Amino acid sequence: MVSSTLFAAFLPLLGFVLAQDGSITGPTSSAAAAGYSCDATKCKLPDCNCASTDPPGGLKPEDTPMFVVFTADDAVQSYTLDAVNQFLAQRKNPNGCQPKMTYYTSLNFTNYTLVTDWYVAGNEIADHTMTHVGTPPENEVSGNLVALNQLAGIPLKSIQGFRAPFLNYSVDTLKMLASLGFTYDSSSSASVPVTDDDTDAFWPYSLDYGMANDCLAVEGLCKGEPKLPGFWELPMYALFDNRGVDGPHLMDPWLDAANGETAVNDTATLEYLKSTFTAHYNGKRQPLGLYTHPIHVSRSVPGTTVTNSTINMINAFLDWAQEQPNTWIVSSIQLLEWVRNPVPISQLDSFAPLKCSTPSVDSSLKICNGIPQNENGLLAHCAFPDFPFYTCYGCPQEPPSPAQPAPPQATESGGQTRFRLAANCSTPFWDPIKGECICNSATCAFTDQSRPIGPNGANLTGDQVSSTGDGTDASATSNPYVPFNGNGAAPLASLPAGLWAATVVGVVGALAGAYGAVARF
Repeated sequence: MVSSTLFAAFLPLLGFVLAQDGSITGPTSSAAAAGYSCDATKCKLPDCNCASTDPPGGLKPEDTPMFVVFTADDAVQSYTLDAVNQFLAQRKNPNGCQPKMTYYTSLNFTNYTLVTDWYVAGNEIADHTMTHVGTPPENEVSGNLVALNQLAGIPLKSIQGFRAPFLNYSVDTLKMLASLGFTYDSSSSASVPVTDDDTDAFWPYSLDYGMANDCLAVEGLCKGEPKLPGFWELPMYALFDNRGVDGPHLMDPWLDAANGETAVNDTATLEYLKSTFTAHYNGKRQPLGLYTHPIHVSRSVPGTTVTNSTINMINAFLDWAQEQPNTWIVSSIQLLEWVRNPVPISQLDSFAPLKCSTPSVDSSLKICNGIPQNENGLLAHCAFPDFPFYTCYGCPQEPPSPAQPAPPQATESGGQTRFRLAANCSTPFWDPIKGECICNSATCAFTDQSRPIGPNGANLTGDQVSSTGDGTDASATSNPYVPFNGNGAAPLASLPAGLWAATVVGVVGALAGAYGAVARF
């Protein structure tokens, strides 16, 4: 972990940068600028969806869940996870599952073992470049894939999403992401209120017919470009104060002054969070987003300036939102899974991506697998002077970088080389010290901890989260080859044989690592 003294020295700079990361001042698109046209007779789910304000699959708004997407950007550290947990850890979705979220992860100051833990707990890990570079070159993006796989044990197949730092991207960025095998980008903004006729608050859509957002902000975007069949855009939905389209707020809205005032006012922020939610909820149920940089709401980071009033205000909004029937707090990938396979509220009980499961691993087993009680005492401490970190997968000789995202392992003083995640085993079942999967398809299991949804989609917050709620035990499913990130039954990616021979002993070079990222599907 970064020392308090070192991090405090960088905090003012980080605060300045991140405060400017993700703000908008007005509309970033219009119908005329978009020039968007999509043939709905040919564009069919689950692989294609036209940009539309209507719920996917022809559902009526009243049959559509209300989704609140919760995301975080940048480094993963104990203080950032604490910041997220103060909003989500105490909550339950209507099926009794603790809400999951998406962490768009960059690597400077990241503690890799916490990435592993966060992923194994069921959250989504997504790409945010290695060193937080806007309009990034390819090695910043593919290098992040490789490093997260090699040092955090995140299966390449499971890193499906991307968000550009500063929300700075280009047409070429989107083309690169599609070529690297990503499923979606979430860097564009929906910048016009849903109550306006010219709203750009579209449900997530595929780029078979080009982009329909940010047409005024990104050169060469829209009017049918770029055409990327099967690649998706998840717009970031702006919030609006009482000035309407002239008062947008996007990332970290609690840092903004509302209604044209010069000082931040938590009461005013809460008011426009509720009013924007209500407009979405009473309209066509487009999702709402809370897009955060956790450093700004951390109470434990050195030099923090966040107030209890702000923390209480954010929790008050989430409390209120969860009181509205059929409201779910979700990750980006959970939202996209529902859009691709939309089911009405009445069928959400059986919708797998919203369920919660726990890997069934004996708590007494000593294995470095992302489960704190199992990995205690087994973490490798990589004591680099700038940003030391812990990992289950062996310390590299040098910190990963875009030029060398997977440095060889350091094995000085007779240390044992650890084994990187095998392509045919899920993270919680992989023993990186022994280099083996602790179970097979007949013996591995995940325990489903979801329960029936309450009447009228109510959030039931009782204490039976480890049972089905009807007196029967939680069910166990035998499938160790499902990545444990709550996104259904997508198989793990297979690395090329030549690359696997190298990665298994952790000596893959940057070129081979980048090739593995490209060939991950």
